[in-house]
Amino acid sequence: MSSSSSPPPLNFFGLVLSESKRIYLAHSRHFLALALLFLLPVSFIITIYATLGHLRTHSQFLIRHTHAHTHPFPTQALLVPLIYFISIPFLSLCALGSITFSVFQGFHGRPVKLIPALNSLLHSFLPLFVTVLASQIIQLVVCFAFGILVFLVIKGTELLGYKIECSSPYFIAISIVALVCLALVLVYLEVNWVLAGAVVVAESSWGFQPLKRSSSLVKKKGAARSLLLFYGLLTGMLVWVSSLATEAIRGATNGWKNGAFVAQTVVTTFLVMLLILQSFVAKSVLYIYCEPIVVDGEAFASRECQLAIR
Repeated sequence: MSSSSSPPPLNFFGLVLSESKRIYLAHSRHFLALALLFLLPVSFIITIYATLGHLRTHSQFLIRHTHAHTHPFPTQALLVPLIYFISIPFLSLCALGSITFSVFQGFHGRPVKLIPALNSLLHSFLPLFVTVLASQIIQLVVCFAFGILVFLVIKGTELLGYKIECSSPYFIAISIVALVCLALVLVYLEVNWVLAGAVVVAESSWGFQPLKRSSSLVKKKGAARSLLLFYGLLTGMLVWVSSLATEAIRGATNGWKNGAFVAQTVVTTFLVMLLILQSFVAKSVLYIYCEPIVVDGEAFASRECQLAIR
C-alpha cells in the first residue's frame, strides 16, 4: 500500500449515499422485507397522524360526548395516542437494530439473511432502548435548563424595573431567542448522536457510552448534517404534501374521493417507509466510514482503507 495515496473525501452525497445505494440494491429483497415488517406500520401511523388531524379531533369530541353519559374518565380517548407512543419506538428500534446488523453483514461480504437479522434483536433491542432513553434524558435536562434560564432572564429584567407581560413584545422576543437557541442545541446533539444506534449494534455498548462514542466518531459533521437534513426534509415535505392532498380530497364532492384518499395514503406510506429505511442504511454506512482501521500505522475509515489499499 502506498502511504501517500489519499482516500476520497468523506461526504454524504458522495461516498455515503452511493455506498448505501449499492448495499441496498445488492440485498433489496431482504431490506424490503425488514421494512415491511417494522417500518410500514411506523410510516402508516406517521402518515395517518399527519393527514387526519381533523378526524382525530372529531373522534375525541365524539368520545367525550359518549363518555359524558357513561364513564367519568374517557379512557378510549387515550388509547390511540398510547398505541402511537408505544408502537412507534418499539418498531423503530426493531427496524434500526435489524437493518444496521444487515448492513454490516452485507458490507463485509457476509450472508445477509432474515432470520439472523431478527435474532440479532435479542442482543441489540434492550441496549438500543436504554441508549434512546439516555438521549431523551439529556434532551429533557437541556430543555429544563433553557426554561430555567428564560425564567431567570425574565425575573432579572423585572428586578431592573421592567414589567414583562406574557403578551408583551419583550416576552415574545425572549421566547423566540430561547426557542431558536434550544433548537440549535438539540440539532447539534442529534448530529453528534447520529451514529449511536450503529455503535450499539457494532460495539455492544449501551446507555450514555454510545452517545459519547458517536460524538467522537462524527468528526466530519457536514456528512452527518447532510444525512439528517436530506432524509428529514424529504420525509417532512412528503408528509406535508400528503396533508395538503388530504384537505383537497376532503373538499372534493365527486364520487372517487374515497379511492383517491386511499391511493395517496398508500403511496405516501410506502415512500415514507423507503426514506426511513434508506436513512437507517445511510447511518450504518456513515459509521463504517467513520470507524477507523489502522493499516501500516495509518488510520483509515474501513471503506476508505479498502480504496487506499487498491
